[in-house]
Amino acid sequence: MVARPARHAAGFTYVGMVFFVAILGLVGAATLKVDTLLRRAAAEQDLLEIGAEFSEALRSYAAATPRGYPTAPPTLQELLKDPRFPGTRRHLRKIFVDPVTGKDAWGIVYQGDKIGVLAVYSLSQAQPLKLANFDARFLNFENKEHLSEWKFTATGQGASVTAPNSIAPPPGTPGAPGAPAPLFPAPGTQPVPGTPAVPVPPSAPPEQPAQPEPDPPSEPEEPPSQPEPAEAPEVEPAPEPPPVEPAEPQPPPQPVER
Repeated sequence: MVARPARHAAGFTYVGMVFFVAILGLVGAATLKVDTLLRRAAAEQDLLEIGAEFSEALRSYAAATPRGYPTAPPTLQELLKDPRFPGTRRHLRKIFVDPVTGKDAWGIVYQGDKIGVLAVYSLSQAQPLKLANFDARFLNFENKEHLSEWKFTATGQGASVTAPNSIAPPPGTPGAPGAPAPLFPAPGTQPVPGTPAVPVPPSAPPEQPAQPEPDPPSEPEEPPSQPEPAEAPEVEPAPEPPPVEPAEPQPPPQPVER
């Protein structure tokens, strides 16, 4: 006689194994997806660092440009060895491999009719995972739809790049791409974003008119001395008049006889 409980136990074990395998599959898929996202985020971070290397190389090339020469290199090869100097002068160690595409091919934004490199960017059309919180070196990189919109220029401005085959101002013009920004901009103009802030010396305060120095306090004058009262001269008493003796009575006149 076969015990039925053993058959039911085998059925539950099979169902349990199916659920266990399904859970393992979900965990594995989630892990694979997370690993892909982590690799992609690391590749984008490497792309930003390599782009910063290109920006620094373009900036170094422009800063070393002698007077009268264009400030933008004709190609990326001039960054590896600057032909304007007799010795070996490098602005870039090597042409890096794009960490997203895995190739050393880069998109280039030229000045005018391919007369100078203004910006370098990735050829990947993938949507970036990083959309905000960029470093101060990467301006106008927020909310881009494709990685190819991350333009690495000498000034670090992601969007302020002259479009290909467009007419650009002559090299050396203030505000032109690749031209060094003036140390002290004209009054009323905004500083170029991405350029290092140059402290402006404080203007000297206007000279105050010289005020006359107050006279030193004079010593209090002594009050004039009061003249001493003059002594009154002694008045001698007037001499007393001599006593008047009474006159003797005279006899009446006698009548004259006729």
